[in-house]
Amino acid sequence: MTDEKTVHTDDAPPTTWKKGDALAESGIPDGKGGSIVARAVTINRPFGEVFAYFRDFANLPTFMENVERIDILSDTRSHWVVKAPTGKTVEWDAAVTEETQDCVIAWASEPGADVANSGRVEFRDAGARGTVVTATIAYDPPGGAIGKLIAKMFQREPAIQARRDLRRFKQLMETGEIATAAMNRKQREEEMA
Repeated sequence: MTDEKTVHTDDAPPTTWKKGDALAESGIPDGKGGSIVARAVTINRPFGEVFAYFRDFANLPTFMENVERIDILSDTRSHWVVKAPTGKTVEWDAAVTEETQDCVIAWASEPGADVANSGRVEFRDAGARGTVVTATIAYDPPGGAIGKLIAKMFQREPAIQARRDLRRFKQLMETGEIATAAMNRKQREEEMA
């Protein structure tokens, strides 16, 4: 018997694979985080443009619903402030652990994070369809399994948020705006000015 490694050639994120160890093969750095989620979306824009927008971490709160702010500390470090399901915020510093221009960004939270996490976002050219963006995130939910259940009840669990955030990212990149029935924070600020 030979020990063959399963090779995956489709656009599916690692958590959907039927064979192989999704966490080990996901490319997530340092293994920070015991729960893993992954989502993929195809965005009808050139992959270099999609990567450049995502790589400017100051842009991420424009489409990531629970991210209150990201403070850029250096080219490879940032401080994240994120709404928790309890209504409070959680914070952490993150460091880029791998980056390949127009292709990959991987990160890991630094010691002392309220939520230990790590992840990887891959950008692949999809030809005439644009860019396939695959986000894989590993995290330790605050409060363990009970905390994960509470987050799921309040629709703030990372698997739910990743799907929604990628959908908003797609809308923003393809149309220049995010469709919503409600006024967002930026619109309120512009109206008040």
